[in-house]
Amino acid sequence: MKNSKILVTGGAGYIGSHVVRQLGAAGDSVITLDNLSTGFEAAVTSGELIIGDTGNAALLESIFTENDIDTVMHFAAHTIVPESVANPLKYYRNNTASSRTLLEAAANNGVKNIVFSSTAAVYGIPDGGKASEDSATQPINPYGTSKLMTEWMLRDLAAAGGPKYVALRYFNVAGCEPTGSIGQSTPKATLLVKVACEAATGRRPGVSIFGTDYPTPDGTGLRDYIHVQDLASAHLDALTYLRSGGDSAVLNCGYGHGYSVREVLAAVEKANEAALNISEQPRRAGDPPELIAVADRVREVLGWSPQFDDLDTIVQTSLAWERKIAARDPSAYWAD
Repeated sequence: MKNSKILVTGGAGYIGSHVVRQLGAAGDSVITLDNLSTGFEAAVTSGELIIGDTGNAALLESIFTENDIDTVMHFAAHTIVPESVANPLKYYRNNTASSRTLLEAAANNGVKNIVFSSTAAVYGIPDGGKASEDSATQPINPYGTSKLMTEWMLRDLAAAGGPKYVALRYFNVAGCEPTGSIGQSTPKATLLVKVACEAATGRRPGVSIFGTDYPTPDGTGLRDYIHVQDLASAHLDALTYLRSGGDSAVLNCGYGHGYSVREVLAAVEKANEAALNISEQPRRAGDPPELIAVADRVREVLGWSPQFDDLDTIVQTSLAWERKIAARDPSAYWAD
């Protein structure tokens, strides 16, 4: 199967680029399809890059016809929750309609396996703050709904004889490749660790805590933060699982424990050896007090064994990348 190619949509983005790097290191042949709207050409460190849209049926047909592709890893998506609320059709067009176009092309061209980048946002606000794969899916924003709709398409397509799939539901992804070869340069990022590291390096004036009166130990929200390297390795494990004949599966990707907003900010201050400019703001609508993965199944099914389950490591790798950007290091990449 190593002679077959893997098509990675969105492989120039934050998570996709880390997966492409690991695939290349494992000896897999990779084609990345990305329109570079939020990704970076320099982030693609292995294989071929094709610049284009996942919803372009003619381009997809050309790619599948000209290459022996047995697996698609699908990352291409819009991911900003507030934007999805303000502009829902943008999210349904890109995250759902374009995914349908991709799945049709993949099925018509004999693709055997799909690994899909899903999200814990499909759970909405789970009872008790913890979500297992069996928890009710009740997204509270178009982003989560658009991803869940793609999960449904994968399920129904597989039941009709189409490709088998693994849908990985991410919790809070953070960190960067430890050697600093690639990192998170998402424009206008909203993820807490990156925002805090941008503030630590002077690229933002400060960082806000939204809600300090939650029923949690320190009053701030608790989240399950997973290092991007471990998340990327879960995709390679999913690939091995599917290529070995594994059945379709939906799996949570998290560590199974959480850190509060204050704990994350304290870790950034410790790593940077300087205080952050922190402001306290009211709660944001729809933010759950706690969102933690029940993540036993991904270990059992895929044999996944995370290596970076440590908040300080997550923060240190993020901060190292932000320092490269702040210094305008030519080995980094960013959007001005």
